[in-house]
Amino acid sequence: MKVPFLDLGTAHQEVREEMEEALSRVLKSGWYILGKEVEAFEEEFAAYCGTKYCVGVANGLDALHLILRAYGLASGDEVIVPSNTYIATWLAVSHAGARPVPVEPDARTFNIDPARIEEAVSPRTKAIIPVHLYGQPADMDPILALAEKRGLRVIEDSAQAHGATYNGRRTGGLGHAAGFSFYPGKNLGALGDGGAVTTNDGELADKVRVLRNYGSRVKYYNEVRGFNSRLDEMQAALLRVKLRRLDDWNERRREIASIYIGEMSGSPELVLPVTPAWADPVWHLFVVRHFRRDHLQNRLAEQGIGTLIHYPVPPHLSEAYGDMWCDTGPLPIAEAMSSSVLSLPMGPHMGFDQARVVSAAVRRECEELAVDRRLSI
Repeated sequence: MKVPFLDLGTAHQEVREEMEEALSRVLKSGWYILGKEVEAFEEEFAAYCGTKYCVGVANGLDALHLILRAYGLASGDEVIVPSNTYIATWLAVSHAGARPVPVEPDARTFNIDPARIEEAVSPRTKAIIPVHLYGQPADMDPILALAEKRGLRVIEDSAQAHGATYNGRRTGGLGHAAGFSFYPGKNLGALGDGGAVTTNDGELADKVRVLRNYGSRVKYYNEVRGFNSRLDEMQAALLRVKLRRLDDWNERRREIASIYIGEMSGSPELVLPVTPAWADPVWHLFVVRHFRRDHLQNRLAEQGIGTLIHYPVPPHLSEAYGDMWCDTGPLPIAEAMSSSVLSLPMGPHMGFDQARVVSAAVRRECEELAVDRRLSI
């Protein structure tokens, strides 16, 4: 049985008629930028996240960047970021003119380790960006406590965590503000790029609204040097349809994850994800670790099982941040993760039988790789 990494086609078939109605509604309106659909989605997504405000923007990177701009970060400022994350988290800081300061993750959860953050804080630190990586919330209470003590902003990178909860509260409403991505493969994905900022800070929301629209409230009257970063009407209309299914789709992901954990536990040399008691993840990705990751991936591919690597190059080792390596030095936990992580098939329309096929294949290959290793010693 072939198992694709992610099946978006089936997901869209489920809501095809509703999506076509939404698109038709937009086409008939004759209004395609910052109209009623965006306004309605902003209200609905804010309510979903438990925040007062939501501002639709062009993508997840812009969401984080505009938050930092709205808070007035500039050259010389520093922002604490995870060493283990997609590079967009770092890029948002750099585009705001500030400097990303990496902190290593908790090896069990992949997320930033709160115990390591305070030693990275300096007089120039202005904010912390915890990433809810792979759909599992970061440990927010100690991060928020430290931020309050040191007068720092906490900006959630919620690009992979639509609907995840921390102690019963949804991500997007835990910090001072949050940035979301609606890239097609996300739990709540558009049919193109899209993003949003959520917050309870009315002043911040107002500034982001101005910044996303060329720095203007009224057309042709520009208050600041803004950007063109607007969620368009068609994407907003489609997201409204899919938002109504999000909780059901997340629950299906949890069921798939439960099968994986139950059937792959005990596989030789395979490290499964750990979920703390305070976290209810939405499993945007199901990521395992194996010291012979490339061999495992190749063997699964031969059986028609799709996998991906999130992420093969930590930001500090990328060419984009080559000038920073002398400042950060080695980050051994992130580096070890990048060489061992493997994302298994996951999605809201994946069959339970497919999950069991993947589980059996992974377990079998891990056992064979373990035998190969013993024979080679």
